[in-house]
Amino acid sequence: MKFTFGTNAAGESCVPAACLYEPEINNYGFLAEENRTKYPGLGIAELNSGFDAIYWAKGSLSTEICEDEQGCYVHWTGEGDLPLTFVCNVPAEGNYKVTVTLYAEKDTHALVFLGRRRLAARLQLSAGETVCRRFVTNICPIIPRTYEQPMDDRTLDVTVVGAGVHFCEISAEPWQGPTLYIAGDSTVTDQSADYPYLPGSSYCGWGQMLSAYLGEHVAVSNHSHSGLTTESFRSEGHYEILRERIKDGDLCLIQFGHNDQKLMHLLAEGGYRENLIRYIDELREKHALPVLVTPLARNSWRGGDGAYNDLLEGYARVCHEVGEEKHVPVLELHEKSMAFVRAQGREAAKRFFFPSDYTHSNDYGAYLFAGYIFEELCKKEVFAQAGIYLTMGETPDAWIPPEVLPELTVPQELAHMENPADEHLFEDLERPDEVLTRAGALELIIAAMHFFPTNVYNDMFTDVIGHETYAGTVECAWQNGLIPLELIEDHTLQPMREVDGETFIYMLLNGYATRKDLPEGSDDLEKAIKLGIVTKEFDAHAVLTRGEAAEMCKKLKI
Repeated sequence: MKFTFGTNAAGESCVPAACLYEPEINNYGFLAEENRTKYPGLGIAELNSGFDAIYWAKGSLSTEICEDEQGCYVHWTGEGDLPLTFVCNVPAEGNYKVTVTLYAEKDTHALVFLGRRRLAARLQLSAGETVCRRFVTNICPIIPRTYEQPMDDRTLDVTVVGAGVHFCEISAEPWQGPTLYIAGDSTVTDQSADYPYLPGSSYCGWGQMLSAYLGEHVAVSNHSHSGLTTESFRSEGHYEILRERIKDGDLCLIQFGHNDQKLMHLLAEGGYRENLIRYIDELREKHALPVLVTPLARNSWRGGDGAYNDLLEGYARVCHEVGEEKHVPVLELHEKSMAFVRAQGREAAKRFFFPSDYTHSNDYGAYLFAGYIFEELCKKEVFAQAGIYLTMGETPDAWIPPEVLPELTVPQELAHMENPADEHLFEDLERPDEVLTRAGALELIIAAMHFFPTNVYNDMFTDVIGHETYAGTVECAWQNGLIPLELIEDHTLQPMREVDGETFIYMLLNGYATRKDLPEGSDDLEKAIKLGIVTKEFDAHAVLTRGEAAEMCKKLKI
């Protein structure tokens, strides 16, 4: 397959800018809002480029694809970048070698993505420069989000992001080299992104950035998904896709823990350990090389003393124990990412995470963490064990975010639109008129701070029993330093005790301090007034209702 683009003076057959991909009509073409809307299947991120127009631009944004003698490009003068995506059908699933030729009309940067937003290269281009790069990619079935059955992926998607960067030529041919499969959760998966595109405000898993370090040596097949555990990766069918295709000479990286820790039967020393061992044994039956990855650290800090709060240490430790027991490589991502977050501090580390999120990285963070994975693969000689002749060599330049991440300005005429993906916090709050209890207060604060709940309880209070519905809430609050020590009496929490305004503000600010710096103030009430949680008329001694407490939480912008 070979495609040339634009107006060619030599009379060669070229793909014009007006050629849009239409699954029922042609075998290739560009993606734009017009055909995304016409064919719902083109909106399934896992089967396509992984880019889609931001919510307020849907219906009003139009990607203007232009052509000249150099090729096809996107004309755009607004904030951020618009992606240019070319799609072509492939005859069969498998690995492909892809050659992409680009032209830059001015000094600029360019990002090349393959498939569902897997980064192939970061390039710095000079005005008038033409570059040719080769990559490898994997195309195979996948179970998209909200779907239960595998869906065939039979297209090659090539995307370039960069002002004035042209597609000159794209070619692809089957490739028989090794595949690196990935099993994991939302911190690893191929995340989609809005456009106009800004790397700092795009969700991204490290698995979709790893291909930028591997070049044309190893194809990546990422089957990670949000919310998965070592158990649900198997039970929901993702593992079966991988297991049917992995072969001698292939690798499989396995990283879980973020969701396992929420379930009692998947504790690090329990179901988590057992599931890792089972995966290792089964992958070895396929003559593939299993590789464990310790879970990515969160940007999590305690509210009480401001210390870093390591919530995944037990899962990282078990990875090393299982690796030693089963003689498989273990890549140390947890310690490396935690050391980075601690060195940066909570505020500076936010530049590497999705806005208002303390677990999921943005494109900058995912690129950084993928670099850690690549370093570990080389350091532990994993490629050599798999018979792949790839060493550290020359690695891509660091991708450093600006001190302040830019944000898109919503046009005034579209400012009224609500983001359908937003969580309407406490919109369906149950029992809003009931008196607020300590357990209920912790539940609201956890939701407002976007902490991850857990079903585990470690019996730290004598009056909270493991089978209570709020036990996991108490455990999560304790792990994140939300429970002021002053509320604890003789190892009791008194979870059903009524909460007045003063106590709730104290608890809420303790939670807020884990996410952002508190304003100056002589006392908690003054700080709460400065944050806009309450007014000067607030009666701090009155008992609150659940609804009143929820309204206070909603006024915090985390």
